[in-house]
Amino acid sequence: MNSTDNVDAIQRALEALFRRNASRRVYARQAAVAGATISQPAYVLLRRVKKAGPLPMGELARLTNMDPGATARQVGQLEREGYVKRSPSPDDGRVSLVSLTPRGDAVRRRLTSVMDQHLNEMLSKWSEEDRAAFAVLLNRFVEDMAATELHGTVEDESA
Repeated sequence: MNSTDNVDAIQRALEALFRRNASRRVYARQAAVAGATISQPAYVLLRRVKKAGPLPMGELARLTNMDPGATARQVGQLEREGYVKRSPSPDDGRVSLVSLTPRGDAVRRRLTSVMDQHLNEMLSKWSEEDRAAFAVLLNRFVEDMAATELHGTVEDESA
């Protein structure tokens, strides 16, 4: 397989992976198994708050690559359901910090457990060496993707 074929194969695999990851149907099955009723974006917010601790809304939006308005709507819904709470920042009372409630952490743990169990089951057929190599290469790929500027020109195919 030449370099162009490799890039095409990687692009096709990424398209399939991204479609699967963004699939509402796939996430709905995971959430049902976990007994959770939150959306996929809400789960992403819960995970980020757990990892980074109480966060201002703007920082939460930035860290999750979500639109600030969508983040505010999701946080509002999570707050109404008792999964997060907002409290004034000790540094600036005009800023609200979003933090997990015990209920929010419990639903996050259940969803994470279902997803981890599924991934572990899938990867159980892989050797430990393959799993380690994949982890290193995938992390490298994600880091390089984030660090690489988009360049190129669009060719006019109508000419």
